[in-house]
Amino acid sequence: MTIAPTTARTPLQRVDLALTILRVVIGVIFIAHGYQKIFMYTLPGTTGAFTQMGIPLPGLAAPAIAFIELLGGAALIAGLGTRIAAALLALNMLGAIVLVHLKAGFFNPNGVEFPLALLAATVALALTGAGAYALDARLNKRA
Repeated sequence: MTIAPTTARTPLQRVDLALTILRVVIGVIFIAHGYQKIFMYTLPGTTGAFTQMGIPLPGLAAPAIAFIELLGGAALIAGLGTRIAAALLALNMLGAIVLVHLKAGFFNPNGVEFPLALLAATVALALTGAGAYALDARLNKRA
């Protein structure tokens, strides 16, 4: 008779760990893209690029998208306001797919495959929430 080690994870713990990995990796990607839009391309440069891509209201859209990506990515990593941050990032990716990437086809570098993967990940997080290893879980325990 074999006794299972006490360190074995339950299925729920594995789901919580998987959600944490997903949140952190997707959060890092969005932080990098938001940082790039704000500090590398600069907001005027990003606005110009959005104008060339035909994004509606580029003067409003560029800073909004840049800060949603930067702050939303940080929120995902922390697991703070995860459902809201993920929903905003999902809308961001939906817009990117429809307005920019769809006309380039499926494959990278300009196709829909990468933004589609980010859309799927953010929709999954918006539906599930952050999991147990997040600030959302800690704050909900206090409420």
